[in-house]
Order: sequence, then structure tokens, then C-alpha cells
Amino acid sequence: MSTILEVDGITKKYGGLVAVNNVSFDVTEGEILSVIGPNGAGKSTLFKLISSFVRATSGTVNFKGDRISNLTPHTVARKGVVRTFQETTIFRSMTVRENVVVSHHLRSKASLLGFFFGSNTARADEEAFGRSADEIIEFLGLESISNEVASNLPQGHLRALGMAIGLATDPAILLLDEPFAGMNHDETMRMVNLVRSLRDERGITVLLVEHDMPAVMKISDRIVVINFGEKIAEGSPAEIQSNEKVIEAYLGSDDDEIGL
Repeated sequence: MSTILEVDGITKKYGGLVAVNNVSFDVTEGEILSVIGPNGAGKSTLFKLISSFVRATSGTVNFKGDRISNLTPHTVARKGVVRTFQETTIFRSMTVRENVVVSHHLRSKASLLGFFFGSNTARADEEAFGRSADEIIEFLGLESISNEVASNLPQGHLRALGMAIGLATDPAILLLDEPFAGMNHDETMRMVNLVRSLRDERGITVLLVEHDMPAVMKISDRIVVINFGEKIAEGSPAEIQSNEKVIEAYLGSDDDEIGL
């Protein structure tokens, strides 16, 4: 498989603070790659750099050979690099289905005026988005809560809804920010299977940041480890588990907690 995303020497400085320092790695099309590191290591900033929610001080991010770093976030998303958020950005007063339908806006062919006046193109968009939303909801197993108001959903279903919102944009690569956070074991295993199905059944490349080390070790093809803003290791789960630099970075945590 070919390289779909290239992170080359990406750096972000906030005054005298270097949040991410000269980080480089490639993501292969069709793989699940996890970025891990202790709290404050720079993982979330790295995700924001890749999705262009913050501007890089130096370095580049290329998607399918084209530079995407320092473009506007919606431009990057339109190209196919889509980020979900740790805080699960949803319309809590809307139903699950309404949230997914609305999230198709990046794919609209009609203009805002077209939607306001109900043009033929706008009506065609609405029908297509409804069909797509129903297909995504079915794929993620959310049919039973399709008409549930989002504010009533438990954590596991909120995370799945966040994933559905991401899928509505038709991504080539999906950036998942702590998709297993706040879940119990059963919810985590269900989400692990859902993430795998994105790759196996829909052909979506997955890049994720996560603290749940057992889940990371179970789901990842490769892992990149950063600490104090710098990459300290890269490799398979087995290689990462035995890497002395990684073990040292996690000192102070229980072995069972970090999965090493």
C-alpha cells in the first residue's frame, strides 16, 4: 500500500514553549496508526497540526502528495482528512439522525441560498444526505437510537455518534482523538471493533490519539510515541512494548495501566 499522509519535521512553538518539535512519520493507506505518549506530551497539538486547526511554525504535512499544513481546517476536511474531537462536537438538542444529516454539509452541491429557497439541487442534496445518514447509522449499529436526542446518550453512544459525524464527510483518513476515553471495558471493545470496521469494511485509514494502552496495543498496526513534543519511538505494538525509551517515558505508571 502507498503512503497517504506524510508528516515531515512538523514543529509548533508558542513563544518559548516548543509543543511539538521536528516530528516526522508516514501513514500508509489502509492502516491504523496510533499516537501515544504521557500526559502533556504534545499529542493533541500534533493532531491539530495535521488537521490544520493550528498553524505549524515549521515543517509540512502532505496528503496524497499535496501540502495541507497551514490550510484552513475546512479545506483540509474537504480534501479527505477529517478529525473527530475528544469533546465530541455535536448538536445536543438534535436527534442522532439529524446530527448525521447536518454533518454532510461539506458535501453540499447546493448553495446556502439554494437551501433557503428549496432549489432542485438543494432537495437532491437533502435526499442524498438522508440516505447516506441512514446507511452510516446502520453501519455503526445505531438504528435503535436514531431518533434519540443526543443529550440523552451515554458516553459510548456519544463516541459512536462522533464517529458517524466524521463518516458523513466521506473521509479518506479519519483522525480520532481519544475514541475510547471514559468507557468501560465492554464499551471500549465495541468501539475497537467499530474502528477496525472503518478500515476493513470502508477502506478508511485511521490515525488515533489514545491513552487506553490495552486498546491501543490491540487495535494498532503501528504506533508512534512522543514525549515532551518529540518522537521517541515508532514501530509495531510488540516493538513498542519492549522499547526502553517508551518504558522510561511512562515510569511512574503501573505496568498494567500502560500495557507494557
